[in-house]
Amino acid sequence: MTTATRQAEPEPAASAARVFPTGFTWGTATAAYQIEGAATLDGRTPSIWDTYSHTPGKVRNGDTGDVACDHYHRWREDVALMADLGVGAYRFSLSWPRIQPTGRGPAVQKGLDFYRRLVDELLEKGIQPVATLYHWDLPQELEDAGGWPERRTADRFAEYATLAADALGDRVQTWTTLNEPWCSAFLGYGSGVHAPGRTDQVAALRAAHHLNLAHGKAVQALRAALPSDARTSITLNVHHVRPLTDSAADRDAARRIDAVANRVFTGPLLHGEYPADLLRDTAHLTDWSFVRDGDAALAKQPLDFLGVNYYSPTLVSAASEEASHNSDGHGKSAYSPWPGADQVAFHQPPGATTAMGWAVDPSGMYDLLLRLHTDFPDLPLIITENGAAFDDYVDPSGEVRDPDRISYLHGHLTAVHRAIEAGVDVRGYFLWSLLDNFEWGYGYSKRFGAVYVDYPTGKRTPKASAGWYSEVARTGTIPVTDPTAG
Repeated sequence: MTTATRQAEPEPAASAARVFPTGFTWGTATAAYQIEGAATLDGRTPSIWDTYSHTPGKVRNGDTGDVACDHYHRWREDVALMADLGVGAYRFSLSWPRIQPTGRGPAVQKGLDFYRRLVDELLEKGIQPVATLYHWDLPQELEDAGGWPERRTADRFAEYATLAADALGDRVQTWTTLNEPWCSAFLGYGSGVHAPGRTDQVAALRAAHHLNLAHGKAVQALRAALPSDARTSITLNVHHVRPLTDSAADRDAARRIDAVANRVFTGPLLHGEYPADLLRDTAHLTDWSFVRDGDAALAKQPLDFLGVNYYSPTLVSAASEEASHNSDGHGKSAYSPWPGADQVAFHQPPGATTAMGWAVDPSGMYDLLLRLHTDFPDLPLIITENGAAFDDYVDPSGEVRDPDRISYLHGHLTAVHRAIEAGVDVRGYFLWSLLDNFEWGYGYSKRFGAVYVDYPTGKRTPKASAGWYSEVARTGTIPVTDPTAG
């Protein structure tokens, strides 16, 4: 990807509603560790997130995913909620340690049976399953053997992909290898604010490469095991990086972040090589000798679409060597998740924020989609995550009114529609998230769900935004005017 400045948006159409293309996919999304619970049932063993969340001081309030939303037992109720929403697809992740507890050897059938039942129920309700192989829950035994910084983890991942495809390939047509490998590599091994909590920039770069390699090997494994009409993809949290000013120094800061946030993945995955400027930026850390001949080409496998996760833009400038990296929206840490970018400062974009402190900026979504279309014009895109956390509560009438989330969704869906009008091939949108859930290092303190979860009882209460999104999903249209305005 190239760094780009703000692009002008087209004027709104003079109509009562924005109509999305026929066949546009409307869905919602979750991740296994965030909702399933049942952490020790039916053969499941600890993942790195089990270990991390049970380590004192790592997760707010000492929260863990041991129970989470208890989706493992309440999956039928949750599918019914999706059916009530009227969504046509559900993006969920498979728990690697539930299927293959040690990261090696045969699959545990009870674990696979859970996903078979879930997928069958989805299909019965007319909801297409979209399976993600990896949403950050590496089996702890593989981390003990070195984790993602070690090459053999990529081989283990390909074996796991084969197990999943053999079991579910007759039911699941759409597969995603990795969710947000940037977080796995740079938050997990660089800044340490995600599991496994390591703080080694070279390990983070090694992890990024082996995640790229794992993706390539997994796509090969999936295509060997799945029917010919199955679709494969990867989901990236593509950072929309903006320089604070148009100065050469600020533009170079944006270039550096773009390299280690985006092009460290899109380079090998979509071009078959790492960008030269990334290698130069990090030459003082590593000679990249862990990249073997043919690795980048192997990572570049044909994709049916690219999954894009977007929440907020990234605003940066040049800074002194003492500049803090704690304001980049990825958690507080004395260690940087940005190797090769030591003299970059992060800034809070102006305007309203969510409960995460993230700027509400739909223009970033629009600009990002246009940039991706410019850089990769033949690659279809699907928004695989977009949403917002707010301080939701059940009011005395038993309702959860969340107008800020409705406004957020309206603005970002408008941006998606405008991008489609501008010629970008966007084929679907998955709301994050179906349920309030375990929000990683924030524990249960942040609520992203369309459905409110009372954690002590597990009771589900659809929020007002669920009703609004349901109407959008059923009709394929959004009003031109923000329904919460005025």
